[in-house]
Amino acid sequence: MILLIIIAAIYICLLELSKNILAGWAVGIFLFAAFFCVRFFLKKKDQWNFKRLVIASAVLGLTLLINYLVTAPPEKLTPAVTYKNPKATEVVHVAQGDLTGVYSEDQRVQIFAGIPYAKPPIDELRWKEPEASEKWEGVRVCDTFGPMAMQPVTSPLLSSLSSILGTHDYRFSLDDQYKNAMSEDCLYLNVFAPADYAGEPLPVVFFIHGGSLTTGQSFYTEYRGESFAKKGVILVNFAYRLGVLGYMANDELAAESPNGTTGDYGLLDQIMALKWVHENIGAFGGDPDNITIAGESAGSSSVNALCVSPLTEGLFVRAIAESSGIAVKKPYHTFRTMPEALEEGKTVMEEFRAKNIEDLRKVSAKKLITTSSVNDSMCIDGYAITEAPYLTYEKGKNHEQALLNGSNLKEADAFMLDTKVTNDNYEQVLVPVLGTYTRKAIAVVPPDSITRDEAFIIDAGGEAKGSANFIYSDAWFSYSHFVWSRYMEQQGKPVYQYFFTKTNKYLSNNHAGEMVYAYGNLWRHPGMYSEKDEALSELMVSYWTNFAKTGDPNEGGLAHWPQWNSEEDQLLELNDTIRLIVNPYKELNKLIDAYQGY
Repeated sequence: MILLIIIAAIYICLLELSKNILAGWAVGIFLFAAFFCVRFFLKKKDQWNFKRLVIASAVLGLTLLINYLVTAPPEKLTPAVTYKNPKATEVVHVAQGDLTGVYSEDQRVQIFAGIPYAKPPIDELRWKEPEASEKWEGVRVCDTFGPMAMQPVTSPLLSSLSSILGTHDYRFSLDDQYKNAMSEDCLYLNVFAPADYAGEPLPVVFFIHGGSLTTGQSFYTEYRGESFAKKGVILVNFAYRLGVLGYMANDELAAESPNGTTGDYGLLDQIMALKWVHENIGAFGGDPDNITIAGESAGSSSVNALCVSPLTEGLFVRAIAESSGIAVKKPYHTFRTMPEALEEGKTVMEEFRAKNIEDLRKVSAKKLITTSSVNDSMCIDGYAITEAPYLTYEKGKNHEQALLNGSNLKEADAFMLDTKVTNDNYEQVLVPVLGTYTRKAIAVVPPDSITRDEAFIIDAGGEAKGSANFIYSDAWFSYSHFVWSRYMEQQGKPVYQYFFTKTNKYLSNNHAGEMVYAYGNLWRHPGMYSEKDEALSELMVSYWTNFAKTGDPNEGGLAHWPQWNSEEDQLLELNDTIRLIVNPYKELNKLIDAYQGY
């Protein structure tokens, strides 16, 4: 009896972690109750034996498995707000037609979710430049976020376990028995604006999500825009094509394109979304002449790309870049040469036995994303990007007039989990990012010189792991901001650089850990943050929104954030104490400069 109760409890926990619908819980409880009744009845008649135990257990196990599969969570669009019966906004008119959104629960923010900014890139439009969205009749209700772009996804069960063991933010809920919708028809954006605003046009932040250009969604809670809207800044975020559907290159595709482009479809989606915002944001109270583009990780690299693209001139004025960039001479990630992109495209063709691009267009999107090829980088396509980004910066032809950028303390740690680093293999591990300058780097950062204050449970470890993670955090992430900032300084444009070091129970100061602070979404993770975290978040939201308003983060009595200069190379440390610190990578960056050819 006790064993049966334990197994039943485990099964119900499995259903919860897998997000199975509540009907599955009811059926599961009924099946266990039925098993108990059969056992009780047969025992009473003295007919319960080992054979019947095996048969009954097998029947129970099979029916439980069927129940688990049949009641799996369905896909559905994510609602813009979670409270019941949300109030609809007044009708807003954009180029494609009329639409309404919903108010936030406190009625202070209007959220317009799932607005199409381009035609669905499906069928004959797969791997083509995005086309303007068609007009619609009547009033479109925009109260759910659009589906996320096609991408590899983990099962709800694995996601739940990751939340329990990794980020420690798992929460029991009866409202999340579904999977977020995913579709090739994904080109939708979201607008977060102050409620019923009627004053001067407001500044706009256009946010590009990260995810290595292979994963991510517009509705991730860390960069939703309610807090920005309450500060008088409209925030827009959106989905764009990812992976093989967004960044595969192919000669045949380039030949059929009127612009001769291939390999940058996701980037072209971003540009289309930015154009839509520039043309339509006035309808939401925004100022099309005061748009700041922002992004994190691959989204930050995308911001860098938009800054050098000839297609974005005049569409924005400033940039916010968090934890990535491609302005260095030899970008470590998110960027590749066209020959490399085309070679990977051939791999895709061979993998799916496609003789031509039409054959490949017949392959389902769900099957395509199972590809073993890697399509996680932009390339010089001659249209969206016409030359290596660093050349554009050296010519002073980039578009941003001011830059707020920076990185976090433990950027690389999550990406180095599988790598064991010891005193013996330390040099070998560093060669890919430092080449012939590796031994000089070891003199600057000896293998046992840095110990991290925390480590992931599944980290491969090694006595030199802290030092290796430190160097990779710089090479892969922070160094790009040093170079980007230096280019801006050379052009005489204001640049502000930060270094996020705050620890916490959630993402801490690992990659992406700053976002939930900067965009004011700590409240979405109850129990994970303290009053000190709240204070830092309020400060960062103020810095970010001040910058979006004027290009200067310093307003409202905040701790002064001076413009960055390469001689002092001081960063604003974002922690419980706000202070200027010398760039911890200052000496290491000199060696990476040499490796890069500066």
